[in-house]
Amino acid sequence: MSGLGALLEPGDLVRHPGRPDWGLGQVQSNIGGKVTVNFRDAGKQVIDTARVDLELVIAP
Repeated sequence: MSGLGALLEPGDLVRHPGRPDWGLGQVQSNIGGKVTVNFRDAGKQVIDTARVDLELVIAP
């Protein structure tokens, strides 16, 4: 696991760059590069961070 995927922790806010229609998501878990995210408009999704670089959202 490399890149941002290795740093994501439960509670982090992210967006899927290829699915902007999913809206904002909150990381639920990160195990071995498989990140479970609960997206506002798509529900719970498991993302393989070796294939998708999630975008970290910094909340003000």
